[in-house]
Amino acid sequence: MHGGHIIEGKAVTPGAKTFDAIAPATGQPLGPAFAEGGAAEADAALRAAAAAFEPYRALPPADRARFLRRIATEIEALGGTLIERTMHETALPEGRLQGERGRTTGQLRMFADLLEDGSWVGARIDRADPSRSPLPKPDLRRSAVPLGPVVVFGASNFPYAFSTAGGDTASALAAGCPVVVKAHPAHPGTGELVAIAIAAAAAAEGVPAGVFAHLQGSSHELGRALVTHDLTAAVGFTGSLRAGRALFDAAAQRPRPIPVYAEMGSVNPVFVLPGALAERAEAIAEGLVASATLGVGQFCTNPGLVITVDGEHTQRFLDAAARAAAAVQPATMLYPGVCHAFREGVERFASVQGVDVVGRSSTDADPASNDAGAWVLSTDAETFRSNRQLADEVFGPSTLIVRARDVDELEALVHELDGQLTVSVHATTADLAAHPGLVRAAERIAGRIVFGAFPTGVEVTHAMQHGGPYPATTDARSTSVGTAAIERFVRPVTYQDAPDAVLPPELRDDNPLGIWRLVDGRLTRDALA
Repeated sequence: MHGGHIIEGKAVTPGAKTFDAIAPATGQPLGPAFAEGGAAEADAALRAAAAAFEPYRALPPADRARFLRRIATEIEALGGTLIERTMHETALPEGRLQGERGRTTGQLRMFADLLEDGSWVGARIDRADPSRSPLPKPDLRRSAVPLGPVVVFGASNFPYAFSTAGGDTASALAAGCPVVVKAHPAHPGTGELVAIAIAAAAAAEGVPAGVFAHLQGSSHELGRALVTHDLTAAVGFTGSLRAGRALFDAAAQRPRPIPVYAEMGSVNPVFVLPGALAERAEAIAEGLVASATLGVGQFCTNPGLVITVDGEHTQRFLDAAARAAAAVQPATMLYPGVCHAFREGVERFASVQGVDVVGRSSTDADPASNDAGAWVLSTDAETFRSNRQLADEVFGPSTLIVRARDVDELEALVHELDGQLTVSVHATTADLAAHPGLVRAAERIAGRIVFGAFPTGVEVTHAMQHGGPYPATTDARSTSVGTAAIERFVRPVTYQDAPDAVLPPELRDDNPLGIWRLVDGRLTRDALA
């Protein structure tokens, strides 16, 4: 590692302004010093990306697929060096990082497969009818084209899967868009190692070097410069509501606004209906605490809010949650700032009159190691409604249980919640039959509805939806996980009465890619007669 930027496949060494990576478990700096990027670096990276855009988008899908697979191979070749560095920078355990690395390389290969299939472009052909009266019908052909250079912001809590070579980068590169990554300052060494792997893959596959850049920086200056630059076509972001909204607003104020696909805050409410509580109160409570404290609670799908009905089985549920919380050992959070915010958040909740601390880790957290332990809080629906701050996300290993008077009040609370990534429902068949409106209400606020389980664990599949109404994301129509993520970085274009020779391959008469197309309203892979 040299601590600098990577632009057009070349290392740009740090200048006078640098920052340190910090080991959260010890508070000690980790070398080398990392470059503090700004407007000049943003401009250089985006100019290189813009120059690479046309030759890169013109590459056959099979060539882009080989590039993505080569990135995965180069990341795997980093071996233990990458895992060890990330452990120091994030305090995440080895097993978790090995799994996340596998998810990251897996999604790169998944997008490669998608490119080779080709049907994702949504090719539609309506053939001409010159004999139609009173006016002839033109030949119309529609497919997707890439937007242009995409800026990706690395996330603190997923140093691989949502960072330098994560889902935003993989889907943008698959779409034919060059990518400029703004590395997260909490794990800059990890980002640099992965960036070196991507640059090596580009060189090995003959991809234009400007198709990828990696910029370091701990200030807001670099991020704003990237989002407001004239050559940026779209932005992918995963992080806090405050930061995501700032980027969204900056993009909207440009002379030519651009889309910002920001995944931000979510408390991922869990609804526990009376029948399920009676049948398995203890099991639900244990699963809840396990989910809320997984990875020290540092998942965007952490279940931070539970709404149930106060009744004869509620105390069983609370007692089981308290026992489960007591058994959780405190662990180091990702970086000092996130740990400080967590402590401040749970203490603010606990100070609200009418909120009780149901249970906590029996072992005290060590502030010097940026440790956090489990917290389970509880309140009634009236207190929750009177203190809207209790619906805010507290990023870390805590959850708030709200006790409604009855299921009608529980359902009413659904309509009062902001947009969420997920909603989870624990209910019996009889519960669901008696309260059909609950699922319909959940559809209005969430992108994914989970039944009989908890939301942590996001499968990387074709059907996954990881996004929801604001403030969970800035665009509820999109997903940041799964193959549908590619749709964020393309737009549709229709060609009218175009000569076959100028059409993209997916729209030509002979269908050289052999993809599925909607021809005159019928799906087919056949060439046109």
